[in-house]
Amino acid sequence: MHTTSQLQQRIHQLREQINHHNQLYYVLDSPQISDAEYDQLLRELETLEGEHPELVTPDSPTQRVGAEPVAAFGVVEHPVPLLSLAKAFEADEMKAWHTRISRLLEGEPMDFVCELKMDGLAVSLTYIDGLLVTGATRGDGYRGENITQNLKTVRSIPIRLPADAPRQLEVRGEVFLSKPAFAKINKERAEADQPLFANPRNAAAGSVRQLDPRITARRPLDIFIYGLGYAEGQPIPKTHWETMQYLKSLGFKINPLNALFHDIPSVEAFCQRWVEKREKLPYDADGVVVKVNSLDQQNRLGIVGRDPRWAIAFKFPATQATTRLLDIGINVGRTGSINPYAILEPVSVGGAVVRRSTLHNEEDIHRKDIRIGDTVIVQRAGEVVPEVVAPVVGKRTGEEKVFEMPSHCPTCGSGLVKTEGEVMARCPNAACPAQVLELLKHFVSRGAMDIDGMGEKLATALFNAGLVKDMADIYYLDMEKLLGLDRMGEKVTSHVLDSIEKSKSRPFTRIIFALGIRYIGSETADLLARAFQNIEKLAEASLDDLLAVPGIGPKAAESVTTFFAQETNRRIIEKLQTAGVKLEAEAKEIREMPLSGQEFVVTGKLEAMSRTEAEAKVREMGGGVGSSVTKKTTYLVVGADPGSKLDKAKALGTNILSEEEFLRLIST
Repeated sequence: MHTTSQLQQRIHQLREQINHHNQLYYVLDSPQISDAEYDQLLRELETLEGEHPELVTPDSPTQRVGAEPVAAFGVVEHPVPLLSLAKAFEADEMKAWHTRISRLLEGEPMDFVCELKMDGLAVSLTYIDGLLVTGATRGDGYRGENITQNLKTVRSIPIRLPADAPRQLEVRGEVFLSKPAFAKINKERAEADQPLFANPRNAAAGSVRQLDPRITARRPLDIFIYGLGYAEGQPIPKTHWETMQYLKSLGFKINPLNALFHDIPSVEAFCQRWVEKREKLPYDADGVVVKVNSLDQQNRLGIVGRDPRWAIAFKFPATQATTRLLDIGINVGRTGSINPYAILEPVSVGGAVVRRSTLHNEEDIHRKDIRIGDTVIVQRAGEVVPEVVAPVVGKRTGEEKVFEMPSHCPTCGSGLVKTEGEVMARCPNAACPAQVLELLKHFVSRGAMDIDGMGEKLATALFNAGLVKDMADIYYLDMEKLLGLDRMGEKVTSHVLDSIEKSKSRPFTRIIFALGIRYIGSETADLLARAFQNIEKLAEASLDDLLAVPGIGPKAAESVTTFFAQETNRRIIEKLQTAGVKLEAEAKEIREMPLSGQEFVVTGKLEAMSRTEAEAKVREMGGGVGSSVTKKTTYLVVGADPGSKLDKAKALGTNILSEEEFLRLIST
């Protein structure tokens, strides 16, 4: 009979041993015990914790097996944005980047770190007092999905850090599946008569975003850490290379193929080497990320737009294949856009079987002279949707057909219209079934009304069954109507109805976005929600009222007035109100913010923060952010090397703030 003290000591000893062997096996690739010996240690720990659940802790190795399913992912705000990267496709573009940053640093010598650009899913990991507390997807760079429980199942991610780790720490990495792991998963899925994953990236992303972490736990995911977001409580090395070695000492897995160079020719040679050898890698990589090594130089180079000047992604040449273009189909988007797409003879491109691909628009088809029946070159360069690059003219037989855009909508038969200056033809019929269906899919999506359980398949089934003719009809569904559909049991139906009811209280900004008004994205919807507070005021707003809102341009303003002028849309709004959907902002959404009604443009390099951080602060305080100086601009915030925006601001008489003045303004 063990005493409590002896039990605690044995459990602690087992956890230490298992964590040690996890590190050796999953991070260092140098196991010291057999799988059977490892399993025996884990089974003993599981048994002891099962008998004494009060002794289970969040950092126990047993917690990697996956928690209970969650209803939906929460949202995580990234304190330091996860930025995108400028791209170089040729050696000359790499040299041009080097020339630009050399000029900005006035010829200072630079070192560079080269890292293979993994084709996986970017995530951030936050640790507090050594414990993994949050794991999130990159999302839009500012907000991601909370997938902490899923990431705990990735065994190369440490759940607890050594005692000397910073008190608070955030690292960034790429979750991926190796090629052998991907092949194994697809083999198992084929044997179970399940659809196969298209490629390792999709399989990794799908695995990480499972609502049931136990499914994620069964997938052999891996990770390479590529950056430090921030750290508190410990001094951090002064270079990126030393920072990566430091993170490695804390137990994080760093790609051993990373390399440090002292000149750009060596960088170019590294990139070229992996262009030639990438197929030999045990995982998919689509390029090389090149970073200036010195963190001081990184800070001085700063950020332009959403791209850091101090890093660039050298992209490997796109993966291409040839196949036959069987036909050109037409898809009608939710705003009536007529989108042609290629129907292809199935072909494997970069590990994915491609049957359809984008053709952009009619003008692009004719510019490339793509004809039905052509042998065509299909390209994937890391994009989710493949692209038809060009026809193979030498293989033409003379039976190919030139594509002609239909004159009428293929769904409702309405005559198509094409506005001067636009490349897309459109169906003008707002009641077009194809538009309504696409709008329904948008309305229920996570970024809009977030009706969990009502995905694309259920929305399509409801529409095809005639149960939902517009978005408001969703709120008049009941148990009897849903149970009449295939594969809708009582449990699933109850969950969907609960989600519908919960969505009635979605923030007003999300409701505006959900309406699917052309040119109104999530940020513009937020500006409209703050300015007009409820649906009645927004519907009655004139073109001048809308244009007076900082951040709202002519296209967005005209689109809003057009939307509410249509009787069909007004009836939908009335039905939503009758159903109890809250079509107004809450007090916390509409409270007067310090910078409400003011529009800022930021130019030049700031010292105290990045431009992205400054713009985020303006939005947080209720202000609008513009990309260019106009008559509506309230303030131009000027850093070093401001460029032509300063000249335009002076010409227009715009208020100009130095960085010091801006910092005082946002601190009041």
